[in-house]
Amino acid sequence: MSVSTVDSRAAAQARTLSRYRDVIKAPVVSEKSYAGFDQGIYTFLVDVTANKVEIRQAVEALFSVKVENVRTHNRNGKRKRNRKSGTFGKRADKKIAIVTLKDGDSIEVLGA
Repeated sequence: MSVSTVDSRAAAQARTLSRYRDVIKAPVVSEKSYAGFDQGIYTFLVDVTANKVEIRQAVEALFSVKVENVRTHNRNGKRKRNRKSGTFGKRADKKIAIVTLKDGDSIEVLGA
């Protein structure tokens, strides 16, 4: 293998990990999400356009675990009124993914 082949593979892997980091935005930090850590259930805030397959691939690649199940739900942003002008605006929509890991796997970064 030449050096350029190794460099191009490393660059491709870095692009893939960057794409996965765009899918998984942040873990959800709440009492309800922490209660699922013992059962291997983790909750993430994900990109609104991401589907279950992309979420599964991102979690498996970023945390080196095996995913058993992915459940998602969309939260519409609240409609808010500007007190000064009276016009209405809208908060951003959010998508939440509830990821169940295979038995024996855990994500150490989240403190489980």
